[in-house]
Amino acid sequence: MDAGCPLCAAARRRDSLASNEHAVALFDAYPVNPGHVLIVSKRHVADLFDLSLEEQTSLWALLPTVKDAIDVQHSPAGYNVGANVGVAAGQTVGHDHVHVIPRYERDVDDPRGGVRWVLPKRADDWSPRE
Repeated sequence: MDAGCPLCAAARRRDSLASNEHAVALFDAYPVNPGHVLIVSKRHVADLFDLSLEEQTSLWALLPTVKDAIDVQHSPAGYNVGANVGVAAGQTVGHDHVHVIPRYERDVDDPRGGVRWVLPKRADDWSPRE
């Protein structure tokens, strides 16, 4: 754990939703939707790909437990699951983490494309091209 890292600090001071040897699941302090959870490695590493295979496996192993807990508490209609790795991909906190974002009917006008909208000009692959 790194004393200056907000995710390390959150893992120390907040109750976790779930945890295992190498990862912890926490409700996001700034959720984009009710029930938004972050799955974070216990070891302070910025890049998800720099985690050992065992650490990566532990992180993803929490996903079913997190989903079940969110289902019980919030009953979403779907999920977006993903990670921002590197500044160019939008990573703003230098500690690896996976977002588990519950989705609800009509939380956006048109949910088609989901995570494809990180690049808006390239997201719409279903409309006819001129």
